[in-house]
Amino acid sequence: MLHIKNLHARVGDKEILKGLTLDINPGEVHAIMGPNGTGKSTLASIIAGKTDYEVTAGEILFHGKNILEMSADERAREGIFLAFQYPVEIPGVSTTNFMKAALNAKRKHQGLEPITAKDFLKLMNEKRQLVELDKSYLSRSINEGFSGGEKKRNEIFQMAMLEPLFSVMDETDSGLDIDALRIVAEGVNKLRNKDNAFLVITHYQRLLNYIVPDFVHVMYDGRIVKTGDKNLALRMEEKGYDWIKEEVGA
Repeated sequence: MLHIKNLHARVGDKEILKGLTLDINPGEVHAIMGPNGTGKSTLASIIAGKTDYEVTAGEILFHGKNILEMSADERAREGIFLAFQYPVEIPGVSTTNFMKAALNAKRKHQGLEPITAKDFLKLMNEKRQLVELDKSYLSRSINEGFSGGEKKRNEIFQMAMLEPLFSVMDETDSGLDIDALRIVAEGVNKLRNKDNAFLVITHYQRLLNYIVPDFVHVMYDGRIVKTGDKNLALRMEEKGYDWIKEEVGA
């Protein structure tokens, strides 16, 4: 599904990604852990198409297509979704109107007719219940006045509505209490199937108690330096990142 090969990227004169390679197949959940400043969020941003970074080498293929040649909205229509670490507020745009426009843009890209008002309301009601999002939030401006947990629930609701093939969750657990974490994780687990895939970026093992990954990768100094199963996350939680530095000779 997603193939990243020898990816290098920088901001200004600072190189952040230094030859990162990663393959993710349909039906898989991958987790990336690593210390601050190692490039995890940079990787998420580049996959999604944010233009703050310059890719200097390497490639990212999504179902065989070079997404580095696509704009962010083109990538979204192809089925790539980014759940932000800090979801933005959009005053004056209701969640309902935003989701209808986004969903119909995707349907148009797929050669489908716009969704009917009846089907849209039915779908929206069904998906909001996945993350226990109160109906009243759908008519409010996107994320405006929402708590941190409500913003994260709203993002998983958007994911449920759009049904992306590949979702990147950039530290979605940041700032969540245990109840919000459980609700968000359960929503993701209900969306998992054999045709889609997830990349979960996190500092902490606690999220992986709820969203159990098939693979855990440790990222250090712009590269993936170690890969294992969920037990690798437990080891990271127990020992911290110093032992990784020792292994890679940093």
